[in-house]
Amino acid sequence: MKRRWILRLSTVGLVTGLLFGTVTQGQAESKAQSGDVARGKTLFVRHCTGCHGPEGGGDGYKFLRGPDPANLRSPSIRKKSDADLFQTIHEGRPNMPPWNTRLSQKESSDILAYVRTLAK
Repeated sequence: MKRRWILRLSTVGLVTGLLFGTVTQGQAESKAQSGDVARGKTLFVRHCTGCHGPEGGGDGYKFLRGPDPANLRSPSIRKKSDADLFQTIHEGRPNMPPWNTRLSQKESSDILAYVRTLAK
C-alpha cells in the first residue's frame, strides 16, 4: 500500500515537471518571436560584437583559455531552440557572462530575434 502511494506521488511529480517544462519552454519560444530585431541589433552591437564580431561570426575577442566565442551564423546555432539560445544569452556560459544582470528579458528577446536573422 505504501509503495503504491509513493509510486503515484512520483508519477504525479514527473508529469507535473514535464508539463511545467513544456510551458516554460513555450514562454521562451514566444519571447523570441516577439523580439524587436532593430532594437536587438543595437543591443547586439553594444554588448555582443566584442566577442562574437560585428557579423556574429565569432571573430571578435579571443580568450586565452577556453573555447572561442560562438559563430552565431553556424548551422549548429540554427538548430538550437529559441529557449536554449535565450537561456544562453540570459544565463551565460563558462566563457560568456550572464547578461541577466544588465539586460531585461525583453532586451534578451530582442537580441535573440536579431541573432536569428544572422543564422539565415
